[in-house]
Amino acid sequence: MNPHKPKKTGLSELLNSFMRNRKLIYKMAKREVLGRYRGSILGLAWSFFNPLLMLVIYTFFFSVVVKTRWGGGAPGNDLTQSQFAVVLFSGLIIHGLFSECINRAPTLITSNISYVKKVVFPLEILPWVGLSSALFHAGISVSVLLLIQLIMAGKIALTAIIFPIVVLPLLVLTIGVMWVLSAIGVYVRDIAQITVMISSVLLFISPVFFPLSGLSPKLQSIAIWNPLTLIIEEGRKVLILNEWPNWDYLATYLGLAILIAWAGFWWFQKVRKGFADVL
Repeated sequence: MNPHKPKKTGLSELLNSFMRNRKLIYKMAKREVLGRYRGSILGLAWSFFNPLLMLVIYTFFFSVVVKTRWGGGAPGNDLTQSQFAVVLFSGLIIHGLFSECINRAPTLITSNISYVKKVVFPLEILPWVGLSSALFHAGISVSVLLLIQLIMAGKIALTAIIFPIVVLPLLVLTIGVMWVLSAIGVYVRDIAQITVMISSVLLFISPVFFPLSGLSPKLQSIAIWNPLTLIIEEGRKVLILNEWPNWDYLATYLGLAILIAWAGFWWFQKVRKGFADVL
C-alpha cells in the first residue's frame, strides 16, 4: 500500500470505513472499557456503581438538603424535589457523553503513535473507538436512571425506548468534531486544554441545571444554537416526561450533523499524511 496515495474523503468512504473496520472498532472499544477497570476488585461493575452512587447523592442533596424544584417551582411544574435529581442526571448524561469525547479527541492520535507508523492501520477509526467507549458508559448511566425511576415512580416512560434515536444526531455530530480535534491535536497540542475549558463552559450554558423554558425568549433563541440544548430537552421528554420528541427539529439537527461529520472526515483524511512527520 502506498502511504502517499490520497485517501478517499467521500461520504460513502466514511460509511465504508466504518463497516470494513466495525469488528476492529468493537475489539478496541471493548479493550479500552475493560482496561479502565483492570486491576480493581469490582472490575466492570464500577461502570454501574459510579453513576448509581452519583444519582443517589443527587437525589439526597436536592430532595433532602436543598429541596430544589425544577424550574424554581413555577406554577404547573410537576417535577419537584426528588424528581429534580433524575431530571438533572438526564442532562448530565448527555453532557458527559459529549464532553468525554471532545476531551479525549485531541490526544487520540498522539497517544497511539505506534498505529501512525503502521501504514495499513485505519487511523480514522480511533474516534469511533473513543465514541464507542463513551457511549457504553452513557448507556450504563441511562440504565441506572431508568432503574431509579422505576423504584421512585413505579414505572418507566414508554417513550424511553426511542432515546437512542433522539441521541443519534448528537453522536453523528460528535464523531465529526472528534475527527477535526484529533487531527488538530497532532499539530497543536494546546487544543487539549481548550476542549476541557469548552466542555466546562457547556455544562453551565446547557439546560442541565435549568429548563430551556426558564430562559427569556431572547436567550432561548441563542441557547438553541448550543449543540447540547435540543438533545437534552428532547431526551428529557422521552426519558422522563413520556412525551414524543419534536421529529422536525431532530431531522434538521441530523441533516446538519451529517454535513459536519462529513466535513470532519474530509479534514482528517486530508491532513493525516503529515501525522508521521510530526510525531
